[in-house]
Amino acid sequence: MSDPCKKTFEGKTIAVSGASSGFGQAIAIHLARQGAGLVLIGRNRERLDETARYANAPVCRILDLDLSRQIDIMPAIKDTAAAVGRLYGMCHAAGIVETLPLSATGPEKLHTMLQVNYVGGVELARAVTRRDILHEDGGSILFISAIYGLIGKPGQIAYSGSKGAVTSAARAMAIELARRNVRVNVLSPGIVQTKMTEKAFAGLSAQQVQALKDTHPLGFGSVEDVANAAVFLLSPENKWITGANLIVDGGCSAQ
Repeated sequence: MSDPCKKTFEGKTIAVSGASSGFGQAIAIHLARQGAGLVLIGRNRERLDETARYANAPVCRILDLDLSRQIDIMPAIKDTAAAVGRLYGMCHAAGIVETLPLSATGPEKLHTMLQVNYVGGVELARAVTRRDILHEDGGSILFISAIYGLIGKPGQIAYSGSKGAVTSAARAMAIELARRNVRVNVLSPGIVQTKMTEKAFAGLSAQQVQALKDTHPLGFGSVEDVANAAVFLLSPENKWITGANLIVDGGCSAQ
């Protein structure tokens, strides 16, 4: 019988990219509430320090890391594991988005978005799942994708492509790593109210924002909605879930 007082992630450390704000920050805080140690990854040290204070995790290490520079990822994760011990897994929540029509989506824009949203995430997973870094009992890998990796949206060609790549790669990764007891899943949110979306909405009329909200039967989501779902997928209690894409979008894609 399990101990009802024991926290789900007690004794386990998880790396969270994009932990300086938005999804990543909320996920890190929710993981810490369940006893997880944290490796906070991002480019803004001041905001990462803020996340660390909010989370108050039993183990916390901060990595100033630009995921578009993949050459830095492996050494940073190796050093981290040497300092805090083996990792249980990771959540790749870092990402960039820019709304552009096809006519303005040149190779440079595609490359920039893919480097962080897709390539950086896969390289982070490659580092975390090394046999000398990952927990001996296995672990859990989670990629934050988006429903725009599944459904079409004007102006999101580069972003949708990068998120679709993440979702497809995670399925292949789930099959490859299953023999090592490593679960790999994806979480695809709809529109969530964050500072990033507030900035995007600033350029829209009230009618345009309402039209977007109307595409979500349950309204826009919150970072807490995403964080709760992320903790569920990362949890060692859900040991039979792998290769899944959990859609958290207030019903948007069901229409």
